Order: sequence, then C-alpha cells, then structure tokens
Amino acid sequence: RRDARRGTAAKSDGGTKRDATTARDMGATPPAIEVTKTVWGMEYSAHACPKRHKMEAEAMFPGVDVGDMLVVPTRQRTKMDLVQTGENVDIEKDFCLERFVDFAKRVTDALRAGGYWCDYIDPCSGLSMINRDSQHVYGEVDALVTLLNYQTTNSGCCKVVLHPTWGSAVYPASLFAKAPVSALRDAIASAERDIRASDPAA
Repeated sequence: RRDARRGTAAKSDGGTKRDATTARDMGATPPAIEVTKTVWGMEYSAHACPKRHKMEAEAMFPGVDVGDMLVVPTRQRTKMDLVQTGENVDIEKDFCLERFVDFAKRVTDALRAGGYWCDYIDPCSGLSMINRDSQHVYGEVDALVTLLNYQTTNSGCCKVVLHPTWGSAVYPASLFAKAPVSALRDAIASAERDIRASDPAA
C-alpha cells in the first residue's frame, strides 16, 4: 500500500475561488445516490461521471472505460479546520484516514467479490489503491466542486473546499465503481454491517 501519512485532502494547490452556480454550469449532474450518512457520521453520494470529470477519471485509470463509472465522494466531519497545522491536526487526519480506508476496503472487497471493477483513493498521496497503472494525483477538491457544487476559498497558494455545513472542517476521499447502483448500495450496506459489528459506536 502507498502509505504517505497525514495528507492534506481538503486542499489543492493553485486555482481560484468558484461559486456553486459556476460549478453547476460546468457539468454537475443529479446524484445516482443522494447525500447519505453512513458509519461514523461519514457522508457519501454516488455520481455518474460527468463530462467535465471524465478527463480526470481517464488519467487516473488508463484504459478503463469511464462512461459508466460511478464516482463516490465521501466526507468526514473533523474536530478542527484542517487548514491548520500541528500535532492535533495530524492526529485527526490519521484518524479520518484509517476510518476511510476501513470503509473503502470493505466496499471495494464486496464489489470485487461480485465481479465489478472498483477502486479507491489514498487520501494522503491522491493515488489509486487497487489499479496502479497511473501516477496521476486525484483532485478531491475539484471533484467536490464538480460533483456536489461545493464552494472553495483560498488559503495561501492552496484552494480549500468548503462543506455546506461543516466549512473547511472536512476530510474528503473518494471511491470509484463500474457497477449497477443497486450493487454499490449492497456493497455499502455490507460494509456498514461489518463495521458496526466490530464497532457498535459506529
């Protein structure tokens, strides 16, 4: 596993602020699965890969037909603004990383057992975890702008994503699947059951 720790998943380098109307005009489509809360209060949604996002997906997964790909961005609320730095921020990022990887691995394991192509992003490096044919770094911030019309703000040279309720106290990370929506729902439900069996507080 590529294991760079403590990634700054809610930030990207460069870019300018974009508002929700601009994002909508540039290709956002209604979700295949509306925003839903799952284990640990994590949010997820699922989206058919829109035209504006296809070049990003093709760069991430060379040779994969992204025409029927579902993009599944997840969001975890953090205890503090992740634009900050320091030991407490690093601990919070590690905590969110571990929870996302636990969730994503269970979902993708279930999908792969059903014969479906899938993958998820290492939030630290931005690289794909299953299909490793590319070194392209996935842009979580731009994905949330495109798929969910999230706004951004600038922090120095970085573009910071703003959750509509949590602001910049958010840890985003994404999964991908070439599967029917029903199969994705089943895989998520299986992951939820397994996680709650091992962690009743989830």
